[in-house]
Amino acid sequence: MKVIFKSILVVVLFSLVSCQNEEETIIQDNTQSFDSNSPIAGLLSRTSQNPTALDNVLDNSSCFSVQLPVTVIVNGQQITVTEEADYQTVQDAIDAFSNDDDIVNFVYPITIRFQNFQTQVLQDADDLDDVLDNCDEDDGFDEIDCISLVYPIVINVYDSNNQLANTVTITGNSSLFNFLNNLSNNTFIAINYPISAVNANGQTITINSNSELENFIDDSIDDCDDDNIGGGGSGSADFTAVLTSGTWYISYFQEDDDDETSDFNGYVFTFNGNGTSTAVRNSVTTNGTWSTYVDSGQNKLELAFDGLNLDEIEEDWRIIEFSSTQIRLKDISGGDGSIDYLTFTKL
Repeated sequence: MKVIFKSILVVVLFSLVSCQNEEETIIQDNTQSFDSNSPIAGLLSRTSQNPTALDNVLDNSSCFSVQLPVTVIVNGQQITVTEEADYQTVQDAIDAFSNDDDIVNFVYPITIRFQNFQTQVLQDADDLDDVLDNCDEDDGFDEIDCISLVYPIVINVYDSNNQLANTVTITGNSSLFNFLNNLSNNTFIAINYPISAVNANGQTITINSNSELENFIDDSIDDCDDDNIGGGGSGSADFTAVLTSGTWYISYFQEDDDDETSDFNGYVFTFNGNGTSTAVRNSVTTNGTWSTYVDSGQNKLELAFDGLNLDEIEEDWRIIEFSSTQIRLKDISGGDGSIDYLTFTKL
């Protein structure tokens, strides 16, 4: 009887140890995990942040929004802004005269709300100037606010050994934005799919992977911001003017889920109005060509270069969006559906 008991005990202990080891060695799925520098993290931040661009007619800044109601004075006219529709009234007052200063003066105190949802009370114009001086440089890409994620969302956090270290439940936009904003370098996370989201038409959809989530948000950018410089007009003369103005470097390149930006360190790109281009690194010039066209309603930028040094970026890239200082491009493989990202930033 003792022998039987000992045998059962050994089996139970072995099972417990086996379960424990199995739990401790959950390795991250590299196809679904990402870090704070990846495109999907930026898209999620813009989707979950406090909207700060809609009221730029008031504060001329996407660093924060002004909490309503607020009273402003434009060209001697006092306007009380109580809802978003009143922004047009302020714009009309600004446009009423062509020889005025177009300055919007606040009646203080006012309360502002930052992208991370924190608020601050400003007592006068000096306080406002101080906040504006401390704002980070604007890349020209605003919030994506006509879609929403359905919470809660569960996220796995992996440690330096690529093992599951923690599981976090995200309960709302503020929670998600600040979680992403506070991620340390080299920390990888993965969303527990499926999740749900509400599109620009108010329909709830199911999302099963990073690629589906990226495509959903990217495809919503034009719907969410009709005034976005990159929205809808990416194949137009506006894009050509941006591309051919100044010089550029590759600030991000992702291929097959791998960040390969460092492969292009030192390259300086110039795109000429005649469709030619140059890429210079260490005094060595590589010549190339570029062209834009529309394919199935998508604005494309096709890049080609001599030799093999830049063959990784020789694609017909979809133009996701652009500003005066940054161009975001994307390519979806026709074979396995993998997503490549290329971002040019102006020097």
